[in-house]
Amino acid sequence: MSHLDAVRRAGLDAWGVVLPTECSGCGAPDRSLCEECRMALRPAVHPCSRDDVPVWSGLDYSGVARRVLGAFKDGGRTDAAATLAVPLRLAVAAALAASAAGGRVPDDRGVHLVTIPASRKAWRARGFHPVELLLARAGLAGTPVLRQVGGTTDQVGLGREARARNRHGSLLARRPLGGFRCVVVDDILTTGATILEARRAVLEAGGEVLGLATLAETRRLFPAAGHSPGTGR
Repeated sequence: MSHLDAVRRAGLDAWGVVLPTECSGCGAPDRSLCEECRMALRPAVHPCSRDDVPVWSGLDYSGVARRVLGAFKDGGRTDAAATLAVPLRLAVAAALAASAAGGRVPDDRGVHLVTIPASRKAWRARGFHPVELLLARAGLAGTPVLRQVGGTTDQVGLGREARARNRHGSLLARRPLGGFRCVVVDDILTTGATILEARRAVLEAGGEVLGLATLAETRRLFPAAGHSPGTGR
């Protein structure tokens, strides 16, 4: 162990006495996020798809990633934000690289990162927007051009078709988006109903969607899209 590592661990031990905590990935005492769980959250950027639309994800939503993300989103454990920001940033980069490889090279107007607006209930419960916080920690900024319209039921427990019906028409652009180029960004990809609804809303308003990126994908429900050149997957 290097001198710097030793000092860091001693600092963590001292902080644990003042304000005891536990790792949000494994429950180890006196650590906000232990080294083993940090290693488990190393980026695993991979391509996938929903309804034949390509999506790039930075992690598999299982094990440590599932526990840390749950604690981050619904337990107020924002201490994991810096670690989670890395795979999200790389997923965004992969989506842009895939777009460029397909000939859709961004021009000097730049590319916006479109985030999905939280419901009032979610905002009251959390007090922050998870994806926008992660983008900020990654040195990026979201562009809030979408708004919620109508009402949707909780997605938990709904199947793929039910989620799609529940989300369809639930998002609307705040303004016309002619000349607007973006990557749509979300946290967890399950059926894809939410991120595909955001994509639809941008396209309907005249914008161009260069790609879709998420922090994590639930692959146990949806198998990988297959091999992609240069990904090694």
